[in-house]
Amino acid sequence: MENNPIESLINSPITEGPIMEDVRHGEEGYVDMKAKMATKDLTVSYAKVQALKGVSLNIYPNEVTALIGPSGCGKSTFIRSLNRMNDTISVCNIEGQVFLDGENIYDPARDVVQLRTQVGMVFQKPNPFPKSIFENVAYGPKIHGLAADDEELHGIVLGSLERAGLLDEVKDRLNVPGTSLSGGQQQRLCIARAIAVRPDIILMDEPCSALDPIATKRIEELITELKAEYTIVIVTHSMQQARRLSDKIAYFHLGSIVEHGETAEVFENPVDERTADYVLGRIG
Repeated sequence: MENNPIESLINSPITEGPIMEDVRHGEEGYVDMKAKMATKDLTVSYAKVQALKGVSLNIYPNEVTALIGPSGCGKSTFIRSLNRMNDTISVCNIEGQVFLDGENIYDPARDVVQLRTQVGMVFQKPNPFPKSIFENVAYGPKIHGLAADDEELHGIVLGSLERAGLLDEVKDRLNVPGTSLSGGQQQRLCIARAIAVRPDIILMDEPCSALDPIATKRIEELITELKAEYTIVIVTHSMQQARRLSDKIAYFHLGSIVEHGETAEVFENPVDERTADYVLGRIG
């Protein structure tokens, strides 16, 4: 994960642009109408330091898109740009466009709170609220008014825990603190919390980096299951994980996308030598 203190995106006006067909190489900068989410010429700077340089990428529905590349290459800045997680940073400047279902999320009229219900986030380190397991998951539906009554809220909580693969492990102790769970369970609780508000997209910034191999395997299985319902974008430093999980992959280098495409094709037949060096472990 990058060292930039990223919390939310500058609300800078961005004009709409053309929608065109996708290509494999990242420098072409096309946006596909079939993409669930897409960026075009996205540039992010912190004061005078440029973190992203004209990044264009299509993210397709019900797929896992993996973002790979060395530390500090812009992966986390990019993923946090997808739900405007830099809005509170005064020195952050955004140029370019980010589309969700064809609409620019940086339109000044866009409701950012609503956007973040559509585009959920799971962070590197599990961060359950200092509340019970039940209240962790119920929090989002409560504040967004997604449940008409307590019975419906209960159903949302149990359904979210079940989809996150956690219900069977906690169904008899929903009132205990979420922080009392193991690391892997806490991360699945955070995933349950994210999906409880019915998002379209789930962003995951190195969700397994703080977990042991057994917990990592369970999270990976869960991600594979969840893509049937959600579009998932994951940042990972593990080439094995990227290859196991993702349908599409994008290799970032020094703030730019060097190459993107089908995961198997990028790993087995990379177009750019820098991509080949990275996926083969010659650089890191």
